[in-house]
Amino acid sequence: MLDSIKIKLQYLLPKQGLTRLAGWGADKRAATLTHWVIKAFARFYSVDMKEAQNPDLKSYATFNEFFVRPLRDGARPVVSGLDMLCLPADGAVSQLGAITDGKLFQAKGHFYSLEALLAGNYLLAEKFKEGQFATIYLAPRDYHRVHMPCGGVLREMIYVPGDLFSVNPLTAANVPNLFARNERVICVFDTEFGPMVQILVGATIVGSIETVWAGCVTPPREGIIKRWTYPAAGEEGAIALEKGQEMGRFKLGSTVINLFAANQIRFMPQLSNGTVTRMGEPFAEALRTQASATAEPVVPEVIVTPEAPVIAETPAGVATAEPQAPKDY
Repeated sequence: MLDSIKIKLQYLLPKQGLTRLAGWGADKRAATLTHWVIKAFARFYSVDMKEAQNPDLKSYATFNEFFVRPLRDGARPVVSGLDMLCLPADGAVSQLGAITDGKLFQAKGHFYSLEALLAGNYLLAEKFKEGQFATIYLAPRDYHRVHMPCGGVLREMIYVPGDLFSVNPLTAANVPNLFARNERVICVFDTEFGPMVQILVGATIVGSIETVWAGCVTPPREGIIKRWTYPAAGEEGAIALEKGQEMGRFKLGSTVINLFAANQIRFMPQLSNGTVTRMGEPFAEALRTQASATAEPVVPEVIVTPEAPVIAETPAGVATAEPQAPKDY
């Protein structure tokens, strides 16, 4: 009965308004009130501050500063090995497995379309037919920065407006097409293991989704799909990220979805629905042929820097390179 009420409230509550209010409050410097909220949150959700770079709760001027707190050096070792991919985030596996007939498994009785998840981009969806997917849910107590599972060169970023349903296990089990209807930021990479997509999914009171190359992607929430394209490996201005490097963050919330092409990777056997994840631990291993195993890596030894160009959308939807002021990432 209680679960039924919670689901009905998901449809009835003004989720956009609540999210704007939460984002506004989380950025406010309210001194004693801010410190009280942070302390209450950390206690209620049993946040482990010993892992934080700065464990002093009173040192955070805003709730958002606390929420996206960096970890201390060495808190999340990244698995080594050229054929090993690492988990991109702290959280828990919601689902993972094969993309079958263009559909991904959401929860018992619920599947959703790969093409819908990718905002109707059938050409991009075609690259992941019969591939593999993994969905990781980040609970409020988790570390909320998202990292790269493998080295890659950014080729495209797509902002998709949408609803802001909660993405917790209860909602996933009861709201059809949840991840294909919620707001999301789709990041497409070229990697040694073929194309890879990492999707940051928004949710109720997720005040902001950010990436290290573009800063804050949402808000504003303008209700239109936006697309940015980026140079290929070896071209001027290419943005390359290494395995384990931070690529984005949530200011409250949410969920990360990874897509891999067919016959490229195999998830680690210990991962299943509900498995607790820690960024940097083994995620998957490459399925290489003998020929590809000896091939030269396609990802250059380049690391994104604050001075790297960001691709800005034009009114026609075509991307052009523009310089951006350095950001504190």
